[in-house]
Amino acid sequence: MTTATQNELRTLLARARRLDGELVEGATPLSDSVIRPLLAAVGETASATVEPEPGDPQQRLWELAEDATRLRATCDLPELQEAVAALQHLSCVFASDTDTLAERVAELTEIQGVSPTHIDVAPDGPYLLTNPEQLTNWLGEPIRTFPQMALCRCGASEMKPLCDGSHARIGFTGAKDPERVPDQLDTYRGVGVTVTDNRGLCAHAGFCTDRVPTAFRATEEPFVAPSGARADEIMSAVRACPSGALGSPEVVLPHRDPAIEVSKDGPYRVTGGVPLEGDDTREHYSLCRCGQSRNKPFCSGMHYYVDFQDPPMSEEPSLYEWAGGLPALTRMTKIFYGKYVAQDDLLAPLFARMSPDHPERVAAWLTETFGGPALYTEQYGGYDHMVAEHAGKALTEQWRARWAQLISLAANDAGLPRDAEFRAAFASYVEWGSRIAVENSQPGANPPPHMPVPRWWWVCNATPGSRISALAPKTDQPIALPSADEPLGFASHIKPLFREMDRKSMSFVFDLWSHDDVTQHAEAILARLRQGSMPCDGAWPTDHVDAFQRWIKDGCPA
Repeated sequence: MTTATQNELRTLLARARRLDGELVEGATPLSDSVIRPLLAAVGETASATVEPEPGDPQQRLWELAEDATRLRATCDLPELQEAVAALQHLSCVFASDTDTLAERVAELTEIQGVSPTHIDVAPDGPYLLTNPEQLTNWLGEPIRTFPQMALCRCGASEMKPLCDGSHARIGFTGAKDPERVPDQLDTYRGVGVTVTDNRGLCAHAGFCTDRVPTAFRATEEPFVAPSGARADEIMSAVRACPSGALGSPEVVLPHRDPAIEVSKDGPYRVTGGVPLEGDDTREHYSLCRCGQSRNKPFCSGMHYYVDFQDPPMSEEPSLYEWAGGLPALTRMTKIFYGKYVAQDDLLAPLFARMSPDHPERVAAWLTETFGGPALYTEQYGGYDHMVAEHAGKALTEQWRARWAQLISLAANDAGLPRDAEFRAAFASYVEWGSRIAVENSQPGANPPPHMPVPRWWWVCNATPGSRISALAPKTDQPIALPSADEPLGFASHIKPLFREMDRKSMSFVFDLWSHDDVTQHAEAILARLRQGSMPCDGAWPTDHVDAFQRWIKDGCPA
């Protein structure tokens, strides 16, 4: 590091010290993510007391981000990259509106300079992502990107996937476990395909074992049986492997633009040949996000064992969320058209001239229909375009029934949820939508124009968690009720009688955890409790019903 660079770093540090504490009352948002790495960059260990600086703090933050980015353009020091990532993010968080935010991102991009997307790994710190082209969550939804980003890899950040400096606080280490599975490439030659496998790189996503269990055997050795299934099914599983552990000389990977997916409760899935630490030989790989991998920086599947979890879905997730978003629906449609339709004597001629992106189009339609972003409307023309696609084709019931049958099989292969609630909603839409398509395709049909893309929901509001599975272990805890001469209250005694699944099952009528709702419908609820028709999985004990009746008699106190 030159003396000039070190002096610039010290100047940035001094400005950050003066600014910290002025941005948010009672907080120091720069201390862990900006000041700490800059201290390390200049070889200091403690932050000195500094005099305050005049000027608007938010404007000073933006100017600091600009100047730090200028230095980043000429210096690849990991500590500087980490600090710049935090400054770019914070300065855009404090942008006054969306136009200002877009202008700031554009200016920072110009300052930093255009270079290919790449990832460096800070020692015992975050992934340093430079000039990302595409960063999405597990649903396929875009995450706001900046020219320089620091992605959490310790698993402790409170603002995942971004780093907040928690790795320094918890003493995170990026060292590999000496007892890890060895990094060893094994070759298995079969009748129709040769498979290579590196167990040391496996992230245990299960895409191969779930889809082709006779060729990729989770409980047998050797793991790979290269003649255990059809060659095309094995090659599809190799293409789908997100970690790069599986390979085959017969498999040609499609061109993919650089992209990073933040998988749910799991690793970063990197595709498109993004260089890692200067190595550009990997087309795809999975990077640890829980901080516990035995093969850092690569994922080793430890997120399953340490129960690493992202924030849960909403209480009433859409079908789109529950299915797994655009990636899962695209996976299903590609399997459907590539595997099932292509080899079906009835459907193959019908789809022989479909456009190369037809699976993606159908996935976009399902995304929008199942409650996700309006992708089909924005990218392909919405309802009117879908109607035009079917117009005049005179689809038959035989074609429709086969289509509905095979897409259900593709949903199984793609790993879409198999719970009764989701599959009831999925099947009902497939039946409804395919029948509408047949109707609209008949000669002389006049579908209503300019309709919105339909939005599908859970069948009869039977949402996940609205019932107790017969296979679920009993977890009910005894509820202590007050004695006959003690007063009853809703919050203390009545609300705990209604389980979360009771609440979900009745949410289409009223909220069983709401004092006002239960008070309003108290007599009707009591009648059903006495009949034993509520809850749906078994009658309440007599003392619970008596307590609810006494609560009503006492005037439904809160």
